Amino acid sequence: MMATFLKAKHWQLFLLTFGIPIILQLILMGTMLANMGNNPDPDLSLMFTYVKIFPVIMVLFMGVFFGWFWSVAIGLQPQVPEEVKMKVNKFKVFFFTPLIYILLFVGVFSTIATGNGRNPGIFALIVPLHLFSMFCMFYILYFVSKTIKTVELQREVSFSDFAGEFFMIWFFPIGIWIVQPKINKMAKP
Repeated sequence: MMATFLKAKHWQLFLLTFGIPIILQLILMGTMLANMGNNPDPDLSLMFTYVKIFPVIMVLFMGVFFGWFWSVAIGLQPQVPEEVKMKVNKFKVFFFTPLIYILLFVGVFSTIATGNGRNPGIFALIVPLHLFSMFCMFYILYFVSKTIKTVELQREVSFSDFAGEFFMIWFFPIGIWIVQPKINKMAKP
């Protein structure tokens, strides 16, 4: 699976992470708005059925997005020079934290949206978890961009060396067009 992400073309990743989810969301929103516009008394149960599809789209998007992060960070490790020590275990902890948080977040808000759970105390837990999850995401961007530049330059790198990759990955829809061709070259045997 890692090789699939490492050898994927930039346009394929763009379509999987942004193209298809945006098209699906536009179709769903168009259907919901058409239902509301054509009926003086729209069927709300149909609307809630559509809303249940959004988490599925989000999970698919995040699966591809995080799969790419994992593939680059772990899949390129054999090409990192032996004298460069990268904190792979720290990356793994910070990688799985936002994933678990996102699944919990979707689960909590699904129960709140369906009316099964209304606990205001849950927000006291969500806020610090959300902030820590954001920190973890920045570390993931940092580690992936550092891995790319370390493999490219074959030496220890500082942030100034890989700042470009960091911001290109942060702005993924644009940066993937520049970063992925580099990764394709690195992934060739």
